[in-house]
Amino acid sequence: MLNPKSLPNGGEQYETYTPAIRKAGKRVQYDYRDHDGKLFSCTKKTLDECRSARDRWIDEREGKR
Repeated sequence: MLNPKSLPNGGEQYETYTPAIRKAGKRVQYDYRDHDGKLFSCTKKTLDECRSARDRWIDEREGKR
């Protein structure tokens, strides 16, 4: 189980799990703590999708989008 409280600034953690509704397939729970301490969390089908969502979140926070 992920523990975002122990996640250092600039760090990421993730784990793959299968939801109770197996038709949904495997999912990735993802956490990222930005350098200023803000936490980003999401659940997607792949780690790449999670990292893409994180990158969009960072860009929005920096005013790039």
